[in-house]
Amino acid sequence: MKKIAFLILLLSFSFGFAQNEALFNRATELYNDAEYAAAIDNYKQILDNGQHSASLYFNLGNCYYKLNAIGPSIYYYEKALLLSPNNEEIRNNLAFAQNMRLDAIEEMPKTEMSRIYNSVIGIFTSDQWSYLAISLVFLFVLAYMAYYFLRPANQKRAAFISSMLSLVLCLVCILLAYLNHQQNRNDDPAIIFAKEVNVNAEPNVNSSTAFTLHEGTKVNVLDELDEWRRIRIADGQTGWLQVDSIKKIKEF
Repeated sequence: MKKIAFLILLLSFSFGFAQNEALFNRATELYNDAEYAAAIDNYKQILDNGQHSASLYFNLGNCYYKLNAIGPSIYYYEKALLLSPNNEEIRNNLAFAQNMRLDAIEEMPKTEMSRIYNSVIGIFTSDQWSYLAISLVFLFVLAYMAYYFLRPANQKRAAFISSMLSLVLCLVCILLAYLNHQQNRNDDPAIIFAKEVNVNAEPNVNSSTAFTLHEGTKVNVLDELDEWRRIRIADGQTGWLQVDSIKKIKEF
């Protein structure tokens, strides 16, 4: 029975993979034929099947960009960048989409140390830092075994230095993975999907308007209260807006 169940699971997985690949190829053909709405439908079927990838989100962003849909294009480019933070093509296309926004918000100035810190921990995702740490653990073990079995003094010295260096780098990667994870926990970005939305000073419809935002603007969600979300924009201003005005980037 276990073997039959395993075979059924394997066949289901293979069928699902083949189906998603066919949908992806079909969507790409539709995109090349400038049938962007139909391509979006195919790509979203893949998402409905539970598959997520940077290339899938990137292609969805391209489709929406071609349709001049500012909010969705930026949203999917941001999701793609979340999975592949060093992809220059995604960054370039995101910049093009951001140029279509109406809001020009000047970011709060950052210190040089803060920029360096963010650039270093953002080189990889927390998972990628963790995988690198695991690889360095294996390298440490191999180098230490070499140190133990080798006889020539110069070779033993090189193996020992390699093992210690691997261990130190492993600890650094673990620290960077932790810092990246903590930063991601404190960061809850979202994209404005409404054409125009008033951001209120308080979480109720009768509150005064603090400022107005437009489609495609990126915000950070700070707090939640019923159907309201407290957000902060890049220049430091905060306020409340209704939840149906935004879509969170980290929701998969």
